[in-house]
Amino acid sequence: MRHGKKFNHLGRKSAHRKAMLANMACSLIEHKRINTTVAKAKALKQFVEPLITKSKVENNQTTEKGTHNRRVVFSNLRDKDAVTELFGNVAEKIGDRPGGYTRIIKLGNRLGDNADMAMIELVDYNEIYNAGKTAKKSTRRGGGTKKAAPAPVETTTTDDSEE
Repeated sequence: MRHGKKFNHLGRKSAHRKAMLANMACSLIEHKRINTTVAKAKALKQFVEPLITKSKVENNQTTEKGTHNRRVVFSNLRDKDAVTELFGNVAEKIGDRPGGYTRIIKLGNRLGDNADMAMIELVDYNEIYNAGKTAKKSTRRGGGTKKAAPAPVETTTTDDSEE
């Protein structure tokens, strides 16, 4: 029985699943977005977001903590280039984001087997989707300043027809 097992096994043995998620995470870090099935995208999101958090912590902590985080991430990803990219460019770009580093966009069904397809991407690297949004910090407290009422606009009418 599978009591208390909360993650998706994806129909694979544990070694195959771990290797697949590591390869998909390396591809996501390298290319910033990949297309896959919805189930694999959800499993990848749970796998890669803690690793991204560990990469972000290195820039704010001492070198011992940073070296440990780099080694932990390398033990999961097993790709030196992906770890370098993650701790370099990606960690710099998502430094102030508190979480939610990936986005899953559903694409429809695959032609061959009708599987649900999705695109998973790193949120900060999609400039088209983020173009209209401004970066502002929201707080849960009220008490903002009240907006002033707009000043009335005076219009002058000219009467061209004289009788």
